[in-house]
Amino acid sequence: MKMLSRLLTAALTATALLTAQAQAAPLVLATKSFTEQHILSAMTTQYLAKKGFQVTPQTNIATVISRNAMINKQIDMTWEYTGTSLIIFNHINKRMSPEESYNTVKKLDAKLGLVWLKPAEMNNTYAFAMKRERAEKEGISTMSQLVERVEHFRQTDPKHNWMLGLDLEFAGRSDGLKPLQQVYNMPLDRPQIRQMDAGLIYTTDGRMKGFDLKALVDDKGFFPSYAVTPVVRKDVLDANPGLEEALDTLSSLLNNDVITTLNAKVDIDHETPQQVAREFLQQKGLL
Repeated sequence: MKMLSRLLTAALTATALLTAQAQAAPLVLATKSFTEQHILSAMTTQYLAKKGFQVTPQTNIATVISRNAMINKQIDMTWEYTGTSLIIFNHINKRMSPEESYNTVKKLDAKLGLVWLKPAEMNNTYAFAMKRERAEKEGISTMSQLVERVEHFRQTDPKHNWMLGLDLEFAGRSDGLKPLQQVYNMPLDRPQIRQMDAGLIYTTDGRMKGFDLKALVDDKGFFPSYAVTPVVRKDVLDANPGLEEALDTLSSLLNNDVITTLNAKVDIDHETPQQVAREFLQQKGLL
């Protein structure tokens, strides 16, 4: 009986130590600095807490910094976009279908110990948008039509005020403004460009609905797929049974219409990302 008591005590002590270690090292989630990512951060933190995981969210982390931190095991998981990994991290500029993009980055990043889980059925790519009323008045629904219209006025009526709002990152990215100009034969004068805050010109931005904007069709297929996907270090997945299933559950709930509606609740209705995430998870029966 004494021997059994000692064994039970040792087992309980070991269990307590393992529990303490788990509590002392919560999962670190890094997300970027715009509305959609703030909502994903809140959604992930709340849902994983319900599933028994402890999560420390780190928000407003720059893309490259987040990537390096994952590789260096300073963070455990993030919500990343297939196009970002394909072009920015892996320097591949070949045009691919959404499926090809996902399979390519999944294979390449596996070599670094990073696992791409289930991609959401949404595409947060760059897009040009116009006020719907003006776009319809001008007869513009595609990028080519926009370029043709802007160039017409640039040549015939320089005083006609056409201005393009671009965020700083897009202006300097390898998949950004300069290659776009080459594909669409799109000359621009400096006064026609105005720099804007990040997050203002994405296809899933909540203000697309709130301000009744019309996203123009990328008729030459310039912009790659940017499917948002949970990315987790392999060693973290191995050490946390159930984590993959939980993140895939969240991913399966997202599509362009869902995330645009959620973004609008923050950007237009001024709810907090935490409120929006909680309401959404409750509606889905996950909290």
